[in-house]
Amino acid sequence: MNRWVIRIAAVSLGMAIAFSSPSAFAKEHAKKKKKNVDLSANPLSNVKSAQPDKVLFDKAANAMKHGKYDVARLDLQTLLNTYPDSEYQMRAKLMVGDTWFKEGGSAALTQAESEYKDFITFFPNSPEAAEAQMKVGDIYFQQMEKPDRDSQNAVHAEQEYRTMLEQFPDSSLVPRAKQRLREVQEVLGQRQFEIGEFYASREQWAAAIGRLQTVADTYPLFSKDDQALITVGDAYAQEAQVMSRARIPEKAKAELVKHYNDQAAAEWSLVVTRYPLAPHVEDAKDRLIALGRPVPDASQQALAESQAEEDSRVNFRLGSRAVQIFGRGPNTVRAARVGEPSLNSPPPVVAPDVLKETQNAWAEALNNKPITGVSTPAAQTANAAIDNGTAPPTTAHPAQPSFQEVPDATGTPGSTVTVQVPSDNAPSAAGSSGTTPTPAEEVPAAGAESSPANAAAPAAGGTGAPAAPEHSNAEPLVTPVGPGNAKPLPAVDKPAETPQQVNEVPAGGKNTQVQTGANASGKPSKKTKKAPYDKKDESSSKHKKKTGVDKLNPF
Repeated sequence: MNRWVIRIAAVSLGMAIAFSSPSAFAKEHAKKKKKNVDLSANPLSNVKSAQPDKVLFDKAANAMKHGKYDVARLDLQTLLNTYPDSEYQMRAKLMVGDTWFKEGGSAALTQAESEYKDFITFFPNSPEAAEAQMKVGDIYFQQMEKPDRDSQNAVHAEQEYRTMLEQFPDSSLVPRAKQRLREVQEVLGQRQFEIGEFYASREQWAAAIGRLQTVADTYPLFSKDDQALITVGDAYAQEAQVMSRARIPEKAKAELVKHYNDQAAAEWSLVVTRYPLAPHVEDAKDRLIALGRPVPDASQQALAESQAEEDSRVNFRLGSRAVQIFGRGPNTVRAARVGEPSLNSPPPVVAPDVLKETQNAWAEALNNKPITGVSTPAAQTANAAIDNGTAPPTTAHPAQPSFQEVPDATGTPGSTVTVQVPSDNAPSAAGSSGTTPTPAEEVPAAGAESSPANAAAPAAGGTGAPAAPEHSNAEPLVTPVGPGNAKPLPAVDKPAETPQQVNEVPAGGKNTQVQTGANASGKPSKKTKKAPYDKKDESSSKHKKKTGVDKLNPF
């Protein structure tokens, strides 16, 4: 009885629920409320606008979003050409460059740079001009190679980012441009540092000093500036050791050794004062102590700057190492994240300047003068003599041949021409006689008469006056050409007659040959027999008959 009561109650409850809420299990979607948006604030975001230029702009943006860059450029060019007064002109012009930039590839990036440059020219005062200039730098940043490869893209990227910071200092993209510039200068500094270390390993100290000093002067935020300055100091210390072994007066030797040790101590002291928390600062301190020089103390500002730079650097990890090994571009992990990058590059230090300073120091020490490192007047005079060609000939600067003007043959009696021959073994200019003139020999000119006195009186330096010529009946060596002394040309020689050729056909026999022409007596030659084959003196397969299988061998 109780079971039936429970069943009837359950059925009644279910029917009541079904009839009371028939749509309780139906899924209802709440209606969305409209948002109140002020569309007049930004005219470019007026999504309800049906203007043709806005339709073209939205269509191009959608095509570029889906990777259809050629379709996007076609719509943008239509917008630019059809609606010159549209409010979308500036954004459309910038978007054309964006399509080339996102397409990628060397040719597309070159076209993108051209479009961005045109945008800066047409809209120099717009906020988007800074964006265009920033993207020009990004074009070269994406194409940068590793430090040991071609550095042209890195150099161009540095120039473009510097232009961005100089022309648009109030742009919101300035922090990003500074960081990119720090990374680019890290790559350029690493390139110069590796070259300088290579020269130092080959003990080419002048070249090493030039490269590493340029790195320290140009890129103060470079992660290995402390190593570069330490190597420069080591190069000067090596120069001091070389001077200590030179065979020169003791006073000059002491001055040169002190000069180079002072330069080495200055480089190591700069590491301690400028980069007090760098990884290799202890090496610089040890070198100063070994040289007997005091170790300077760094200021609080230098300590704070060095601490901030070292904390901002990121250490190498496994992923960054893999990218550096297998990646195409450079690794800029160790670039600083703080500090102002250099916007101007000082003049680079080159190896010839370092060598010239060494020569000047040597000359000043030998002349008992204080070494200043500046070119002395004596050194300037010597360099000017080398440049002008008046210095004595050396292996590095050989003597150049000099020529003197030869007067015209005017026929004036007594005028002479001085011929200077640099070597006694040189052939004569006349070429046919085979005689060799003396180093200073006077040749009588047109109208003058030769005499033993003239031949025996050499001119001092080629400019002395010749002795008075004596009259003789000798014909001058050189006769001027003129209408009064023209001589008839000699008769043309008749060519010799060609000897009669005799062609005789051999009557018989294979060992006879025909000879044409004439023999020594002028008569036609007779038939001669060919010498018989002697297999003791000659070895040739054509004189042997092949038999058997050898007949099949063509060789």
